[in-house]
Amino acid sequence: MSSPSKRREMDLMKLMMGDYKVEMINDGMQEFYVQFHGPKDSPYHGGVWRIRVELPDAYPYKSPSIGFINKIYHPNVDEMSGSVCLDVINQTWSPMFDLVNVFEVFLPQLLLYPNPSDPLNGDAAALMMRDRTAYEQKVKEYCERYAKPEDAGAVPEEKSSDDELSEAEYASSDEEVAGKADP
Repeated sequence: MSSPSKRREMDLMKLMMGDYKVEMINDGMQEFYVQFHGPKDSPYHGGVWRIRVELPDAYPYKSPSIGFINKIYHPNVDEMSGSVCLDVINQTWSPMFDLVNVFEVFLPQLLLYPNPSDPLNGDAAALMMRDRTAYEQKVKEYCERYAKPEDAGAVPEEKSSDDELSEAEYASSDEEVAGKADP
């Protein structure tokens, strides 16, 4: 096994062993989705995004490709494609960084400190520079509309994914359907 593939496996395992839900796209380890939660102390807090990660053959010597699947309102994220304009990932990547850095440092920093002077979403950048309060309100609206746990492929913990009836509900629904038995 070559060194980049060992590194790819190790980084992916570190991510899976962390608090991240990882879903493989193919049998290989080069494309996958990661569930990402908006950082505290930001208007993105409470939002959950599905992030597509694609590792190039030359990973870790070449940076991963990162994109938001569900919509996010941010100056440095293209609203239609979800691609991320992030200097650290795209231009200053180093093999010293790993996938955990992307999700624990780079993406939270991007959401906490947007750069409106280098936008992929010009509307978000203009609104942020003109009216910070209106910008943060629009971010929160996008979170409520597009970044709920179910939008990222997650099932909220308080809800059960099974549609099972309790014994009492099951028994009462039988009587309603069949009626009372003849004496």
